[in-house]
Amino acid sequence: MSITIKDDAGIAGMREACRIASQVLDEITPHIVPGITTLDIDRLSAESMARHGTRSATVGYQPPGYPPYPGHVCTSVNHVVCHGIPADKPLKKGDIVNVDVTVITEDGWYGDNSRMFEIGEVSIAARRLCALTFDAMWLGIEQVRPGARLGDVGHAIQKFVEGHGLSVVREFCGHGIGQRFHEDPQVLHYGKPGTGEELVAGMTFTIEPMINIGRRDIKEMPDGWTIVTRDRSLSAQWEHTVLVTPIGYEVLTLSDGSPATPDFVKGMAHAAA
Repeated sequence: MSITIKDDAGIAGMREACRIASQVLDEITPHIVPGITTLDIDRLSAESMARHGTRSATVGYQPPGYPPYPGHVCTSVNHVVCHGIPADKPLKKGDIVNVDVTVITEDGWYGDNSRMFEIGEVSIAARRLCALTFDAMWLGIEQVRPGARLGDVGHAIQKFVEGHGLSVVREFCGHGIGQRFHEDPQVLHYGKPGTGEELVAGMTFTIEPMINIGRRDIKEMPDGWTIVTRDRSLSAQWEHTVLVTPIGYEVLTLSDGSPATPDFVKGMAHAAA
């Protein structure tokens, strides 16, 4: 495993990229209402990225064996787990949608985050799923500190989620990030405490649990990208990019418009390096 440890310059580059990625979500949030299409969300996101002097990391992205991804962002609606491709179908009241934004700065640093959006009045079950997934992400973040292990992160998420009768998608995970979109380590959202890679100051990675209201089984659609729940149950995801500091963590993808952190979050008090 080859993990890049960021120096002061790298941390500064990551802070800037992640700040912008979060601001893109801030700027598109007022527009995500009933009647908007995910293609509209894609266009608005691309325009926001350009205003900030960045570009999308996803458009044209093509891992081996995949077709080029066509969107500037990923928009995953209802039972879509991840990698939903923007389309021209309007969102309607009761839908939930994840918008996943990754930008690249002129200096080559990547910032990655996603948020859930509720379209109009949604069901109690959908609201609960979004809220519990948000809390699960933060419970994972709260485990981050030097000397902790990635299994601690995954275990905290899995125990909480399964304790509420939900399921954790296992085929996709968080990842290291820096001057490449996906770096080591892989950050699983399930696991055993005390196992996995040991965390050290200067590591940057995403925590981005994908949580289903039904079973955890998924399938890939014919477009080669879109992942859905096999039982067509609702799925939700939240994502932040996190820096391991000498005494804890710093969430790099926080901005003025970010949703408020849960009351149980204590780590922000010692987040600064």
